[in-house]
Amino acid sequence: MSSRRAVTFLLLMFIVGLNLRPALSSVAPLLTRLQEVAGLSASQAGILTTLPVLFLGLCAPLAPALANRLGSERALSAALLILAAGLVLRGLPLPGALYIGSILAGGAIGLGGTLLPALVKRELPGSADIVTGLYTMALCLGGALGVGLSVPLATWLGSWQASLMSWALLALLALAFWEISLPKQPARSVSSPETSGIIRLLRQPLTWQVMVFMGLQSSMAYVVFGWLPTLLVDRGYNEASAGWTMSISIMCQLGSALAAPWIARLGRDQRPALVLMQLLSASGLALLLIAPLYWKWPGAVLLGLGQGGSFSLALSLLVLRTSSSRLAGQLSGLVQGGGYTLASMGPFVVGLRLQAGASTAQIAWLLITILGVCCGFALFAGRNHRLDEQEGQLIVRRY
Repeated sequence: MSSRRAVTFLLLMFIVGLNLRPALSSVAPLLTRLQEVAGLSASQAGILTTLPVLFLGLCAPLAPALANRLGSERALSAALLILAAGLVLRGLPLPGALYIGSILAGGAIGLGGTLLPALVKRELPGSADIVTGLYTMALCLGGALGVGLSVPLATWLGSWQASLMSWALLALLALAFWEISLPKQPARSVSSPETSGIIRLLRQPLTWQVMVFMGLQSSMAYVVFGWLPTLLVDRGYNEASAGWTMSISIMCQLGSALAAPWIARLGRDQRPALVLMQLLSASGLALLLIAPLYWKWPGAVLLGLGQGGSFSLALSLLVLRTSSSRLAGQLSGLVQGGGYTLASMGPFVVGLRLQAGASTAQIAWLLITILGVCCGFALFAGRNHRLDEQEGQLIVRRY
């Protein structure tokens, strides 16, 4: 791959990555306002934060088939167009538009987020884990922008609807750049839609280990996106302060998202790095939700470092645990589909627990327990094993 093509690909990947989190994170700082103005209950707010993650998971397995039919580049263009449409729809004053728009946005993010790791494996296979770290930085930055700018945008534009709709402009900008820079001849598809390939992957324990790890660590991310500002308001923060505390936490994800793959390379496998990131996340949650309020900044930093590194490593596993872009595409669709479907239960469960009267400290201990279980799966998913094809059979190679 030429250096010019590589730089162009990295730039496009970063721009597209910026769009794959604001749709999820921009709602959280406005959730208290939505409950007051739109009359949403805690359980309805939980559904609102759950729907995009759920459809992210349900649509992710469709990405390989879409890439096979349209070509991976055109499939990503379609995902960006659907994302822009969903972002516009959720701000329109129509019955159910907020929910339907969130579903479309989540589905589009599922498609885009599944296509990109396979493209990384195809375009830059020798540096796939480090490039995935850069891509994760873009996701974290997009998430931070969504959190930090939602309330100011609502003030500047005059309504929460306009604030939510404004993120469609970023998606359309990414679509324009992506279309301008597309190769004249589409590259081969990133994966095969054959059902037999999915069944073979499901027969491998390694697939399930990576999938459950992805789901558990992602559930923490979406609980933070969906509920952390509300939990902080319950502790005494004002709406803007809670949003910026969360934004600082997400900004701290930028450094660990890029550094975690380098740290993981220092050991024989990824297990120590994966466990370290879960411990950092648990410590950050404890400081933010249990400790005295003056611990909020150390808590925000630790949570950000842990979650950024954890997500970066989880995406890296999709390319490190496979030997080809074809397998990476299949594993990406399967793991992200199952993982995000599992992750979608996190925000919903937190909403139910809050409606049942659970305290912020009780929610914190629930989340810390989930992170403990996540550590257990990290010890399996982080081993230096790789899925490979040999004479038509799917095998696991140990390194």
